[in-house]
Amino acid sequence: MSDQEIYKRFIDWLGKTWWGLPESEYLMPMIEAIYTPEDAELLTGMPFSGKSLEELAALKNMKPEELTPRLTELARKGLVYESIRGDSVRYRLADSFFVTLRSKFWHGQTDAHTKKIASSINKYMMDGWMDQYADAQHKGLRTIPINKTVEDTRQLLPFEDIIKVLDEFEYFTVSACPCRHRHNLDPDTPNCNHPMEVCLHFDELGRYIVKNGLGREITKEETFDILRKSADAGLVHAISNWEEKPDTICNCCSDACLWFEAYHKLGHGKSVDPSNYTIKVNQGTCKGCALCVKRCHMDALQLKVSDKAKNKIGKAATLNPDQCIGCGVCVHKCPTNSLVLEQNENITSPPRNAREYGSRFMADRQAARKKRSGKTS
Repeated sequence: MSDQEIYKRFIDWLGKTWWGLPESEYLMPMIEAIYTPEDAELLTGMPFSGKSLEELAALKNMKPEELTPRLTELARKGLVYESIRGDSVRYRLADSFFVTLRSKFWHGQTDAHTKKIASSINKYMMDGWMDQYADAQHKGLRTIPINKTVEDTRQLLPFEDIIKVLDEFEYFTVSACPCRHRHNLDPDTPNCNHPMEVCLHFDELGRYIVKNGLGREITKEETFDILRKSADAGLVHAISNWEEKPDTICNCCSDACLWFEAYHKLGHGKSVDPSNYTIKVNQGTCKGCALCVKRCHMDALQLKVSDKAKNKIGKAATLNPDQCIGCGVCVHKCPTNSLVLEQNENITSPPRNAREYGSRFMADRQAARKKRSGKTS
């Protein structure tokens, strides 16, 4: 069988998971850049749910001792997910979203091979691949506010209180931001100068990352320090969009983050899901410095003429509430304390767990397909 036939069979298989692989001139170059023909051949038919070494060896008609080093190598490449719970070790094929937009860039390497991968992914993303999320009402990440920017922290719900969220974890890690790193490796995309090592992962996912050289273990105190520095740098805290056992906190920006790119460049209706807070502006104390406007990643704030403004220029920060995601990035550095996060009247809870999130995502896509079909029929 030729390499092209091997890759085509693999693409057919990899596209069967929740995250598809739509046709594009950039699809095959991306797959060829990431997977060797040997990788693709072995991974074709590998289950997307966790299986034991013995189960996979039987499926692949290989001896366990022959398969073990292959799985170890593929896990280090970020192509296979290895789950270790007590004495149980299970493996599954990593979906294309996990591989291309996360694991291949967590290590922060800048070799020629990784640069080639970055360029191919960036092209494919802009050619319809990311539009699988265009109709999703539930994005992969949800905004978590900077605690000190909330008007009444006693109102913080447990899933939006960063302190309580981190109390649930036992193991803490940090990796390179895959979005930022992917952009900076590609000469055809603008560089992002925000801090790089700010992608936080916890517990099982964190252990997988450290074991396979995709990040490093840190303490809980170091985790808080990274969050503080990210807030100072104007980054948005965004957490896995489910309540039980979220495994990731990203620190995002509109320069590189795939969710903000989808909003600003591809016209998606949302970037990350908003928190349950919205900015409240005291225009009477605003000095019109426009720092909040510069720090907002959603263009939700503008400096406009206001009869409430008491500064020399007669302008004050003005909010478009429909675009505010309630992150608190603007509040964090306001020199006159003219901004604060106020809890929304209607509270929205995230999906309960990752399984429920997946169900909501698929339901969103199915509803959108039905709507489009109805319009065209």
